Amino acid sequence: MIRMADHARELTEGAAQLGIDLNPEQRDQLLAYLRLLHKWNKAYNLTAVRDPDEMVSRHLLDSLSVLPYVHGDRWLDVGSGGGMPGIILAIMLPQARFTLLDSNGKKTRFLTQVKLELGLANLTVVQNRVEAFHAELAFHGIVSRAFSSLADFTDLTRHLSDADTHWLAMKGQYPEEEMAALPVDFQVADSAQLAVPGCQGSRHLLILRRRVQVDNG
Repeated sequence: MIRMADHARELTEGAAQLGIDLNPEQRDQLLAYLRLLHKWNKAYNLTAVRDPDEMVSRHLLDSLSVLPYVHGDRWLDVGSGGGMPGIILAIMLPQARFTLLDSNGKKTRFLTQVKLELGLANLTVVQNRVEAFHAELAFHGIVSRAFSSLADFTDLTRHLSDADTHWLAMKGQYPEEEMAALPVDFQVADSAQLAVPGCQGSRHLLILRRRVQVDNG
């Protein structure tokens, strides 16, 4: 049984600890998403986290923790899976547009249902492999949550970027070995250790930029 009153309190208090003031509509949408995730997870295996009591911290608050680093109007969530962090960010930033990309049909069906039920007009769901996906405009930001190694994350998405794009890689432990394997044209512009309320494990965010050579003809 999902104890929504407890979850609402945990979500509101946890967001406040992150410096985020949720308005009632955002809170209700996040909790509605939590209910859908728990319901569909039974059949679709969207997340290994089965207990809705854990989902508030490990999914909602974890995704909210990167909100201060999300700038720009066009964002891509690669390997979105159950919608973390893309759904949460789309709820919080209705003025920005988010594309949620996943190759798994069950997961994109779930994401489409969330879009419809929550009325997220700023959300686009795409079923495709990232290397086969193309967009008319480069994304301002590309985010992933445990999608792949840093090398694969950057290599597979470079064709969706321009000189202004930045990448947000959500990780657990600080990925020293992965950083050493980054493509030569990428660099770590910044990193942050994230203190996610209710999460016991280590959480880190790496902000990556691409060194783009300008052709002067």
